[in-house]
Amino acid sequence: MPTTLATIKEDLENRIGSEIMLVAQTGRKRQTERRGILTETYPSVFVVDLDPNENSFERVSYSYSDILTKTVEIEFLSEAV
Repeated sequence: MPTTLATIKEDLENRIGSEIMLVAQTGRKRQTERRGILTETYPSVFVVDLDPNENSFERVSYSYSDILTKTVEIEFLSEAV
């Protein structure tokens, strides 16, 4: 993943509509895995629509700094196949 906020934002803007897997750090030695579709990008956050069968809520948003600090890791599933 790129190392500046501007390049992270640009990379995500180019992949709107892609299916992704998010791994978010939720505390000491805890992680949450979520699967969804990258739907929107804003100046400081991006939005992912989650699979309603796997999650209790529909959408989640994270900031680009979460990716920079590795609080959230993203894997694009279309490239993994």
